[in-house]
Amino acid sequence: MLTPSFEEDEEFPSTPGKFKIDRSHNMNRHFRRCFASTSTMFFWALLLIAFTASYLSFQSFVESRSRYFTSSCGAIQWENQVRNSGHIHRSGGMSVLVTGAAGFVGSHVSPALKKRGDGVVGLDNFNNYYDPSLKKARNLLLNSHRIFVVEGDLNDAKLLAKLFDAAAFTHVMHLAAQAGVRYAMENPNSYVQSNIAGLVTLLEACKSANPPPAVVWASSSSVYGLNEKIPFSEADRTDQPASLYAATKKAGEEITHTYNHIYGLSIIGLRFFTVYGPWGRPDMAYFSFTRNILQGKPITVFRGKNQGDLARDFTYIDDIVKGCLGSIDTSGTSTGSGGKKKGPAPYRIFNLGNTSPVRVPELVNILERHLKLKAKRNIVDMPGNGDVPFTHANISLAEKELGFEPITDLQTGLNKFVRWYLSYYGYNNRNAVE
Repeated sequence: MLTPSFEEDEEFPSTPGKFKIDRSHNMNRHFRRCFASTSTMFFWALLLIAFTASYLSFQSFVESRSRYFTSSCGAIQWENQVRNSGHIHRSGGMSVLVTGAAGFVGSHVSPALKKRGDGVVGLDNFNNYYDPSLKKARNLLLNSHRIFVVEGDLNDAKLLAKLFDAAAFTHVMHLAAQAGVRYAMENPNSYVQSNIAGLVTLLEACKSANPPPAVVWASSSSVYGLNEKIPFSEADRTDQPASLYAATKKAGEEITHTYNHIYGLSIIGLRFFTVYGPWGRPDMAYFSFTRNILQGKPITVFRGKNQGDLARDFTYIDDIVKGCLGSIDTSGTSTGSGGKKKGPAPYRIFNLGNTSPVRVPELVNILERHLKLKAKRNIVDMPGNGDVPFTHANISLAEKELGFEPITDLQTGLNKFVRWYLSYYGYNNRNAVE
């Protein structure tokens, strides 16, 4: 009898009383065991992945919540600072946003408003047109009056929206600008960015506020440009600017008129005439003359055509502050709502000057007397850099409508400036004014 042969199943010999296992069944069992083992490993791998993902997600959640609470707390603190600084402390008072608060004029106007009980919030970008440390020092002065100054750019529409959301400003005193006539030849774009684009961004925020604030802003006597009729009056032509700076200020007057006409914003433009005094701008002649005289360096004094002396209507800062406050007090109200005009609103422009022009050589004489030092004068012809030979303000309109009355002559004003300068810059010069 033939016995079946299992050539490949010698590992599993035929045994009487037991079933014979074929190869295919064996392979299936191996596969199932392997599959079961693999499935278990896969399961634990998935579980590990899920646990890791959950842990990372939880960590991310914790960190995001931490960042959220930190940013929220920061935002809340910022809003509280804005609200507290803008809080009104007198009956019939105002809440004023002062742009350029750490600038020369802004650092004087802001405390004056605060002292009488108005709410004041400042905005300044602390740029480096001149030494930012002077602006920081002014800011410390403002902080001592409990005035919060937000560091930010005028063209930041989102920042302006947050400011207007945080405080119900009744007025805006817009003093931020790129100043300086000669610097416009070096960096013209900064004038367009600040004096035009920045102004439009601010006016957009104002007309969208509900209710919209009244706006008082700094134009400039430079808008009179090449006008030879003196004294300069508000009704005189201003279509011949001599510098880009003047052109941007003239453009500002046209832009503000447009927002008054379309959106009912109450607007006053102030044409400042050569403002000087303590905490002034280092790029101004009286400031740089003082510095150079004290350091024994020569000063450059320009002369006009036909070798005539240049003259300026120098206006002391305290007088300018009075004009600014008078403007705010008589500004009237904006008539718009939600960006729509409801009726006519006031639009006015005023000269703020001293009405007594002084020749630049006489300015130097006064500084020499106060410093008790002689200046090394370098007399040169005025270059074609945008300067004009003279300025002279007619202030009869401001006297009538604002009660503006300048009382500080140049001799007195420069004495106050020199005293501040010597103190601020730490001079211990016995030859200087005591």
